[in-house]
Order: sequence, then structure tokens, then C-alpha cells
Amino acid sequence: VEHIDKDNYKEYIGKTVKVRGIVYLDYLGLTKLPINFTEVGGDFYCSSNKLTSLVGSPKEVGGYFYCSWNKLTSLKGAPEKVGGSFWCVNNKLTSLKGAPRKVGRDFNCWGNPLKSTKGKPETIGGEFIS
Repeated sequence: VEHIDKDNYKEYIGKTVKVRGIVYLDYLGLTKLPINFTEVGGDFYCSSNKLTSLVGSPKEVGGYFYCSWNKLTSLKGAPEKVGGSFWCVNNKLTSLKGAPRKVGRDFNCWGNPLKSTKGKPETIGGEFIS
């Protein structure tokens, strides 16, 4: 698949897909990811929804991963590797368990009621912002 956005995402609901380009699922009122992603070559946007889980996220993202402004209580299901930055700003996270192991640029988890940073990525290429 070349890209997925608000105009074409419904045709992939319930399917497992690999996307060469960008996935843009912001502002759709999603409570869960409706598509199972294996890999995304570009950026992955799922911010400003009502997500409570990242299950279905790609295992690997070549660009940036944005899941800010949701209702996430866990990062379980997040990608294992993100080539760019990982932003999970303003959710309901109390820990970083399930966070990617490797993030190529910044890891930003500002605005969460974190009790611990245990589980943060092993490798962060940029800044850790909490």
C-alpha cells in the first residue's frame, strides 16, 4: 500500500498491511486502530483520537510516530523501532512500559502523569522529554 489516510483507510479495516509511505489517522475519533500494520516506511500519525491502546501499530516505522492527545494508559503495542521521533504527549500514561526499544530522534512523553520512566527506549538518538 502506498499510503493510508482519512480518504482510504476504511477499505483496509480489519486487514494487515505494510505501507510504503505515510499513515495519517489523526482526528478520526478512533478508540482503537482499525488496521493491523506490519511496517510503515514514512511517518505514522494517530494523534487526537480516543485511542486507549496502540495494539495494531506497526512493528517498525521509518519516520516519526505520533500518538499524542489520546487516552492511552499504556504503550503496549507501540512500534519496536522508530526511525524518527516518538511523541506520546498528553495521554494518561503512568509508565513507559511497551515503549519502542530504539528511537532515532527525540522521545517526547510530556504531559503524562508518569510515576516512573521505567521502560523508556534503550536507544534514543535525540532528547528524552518528559
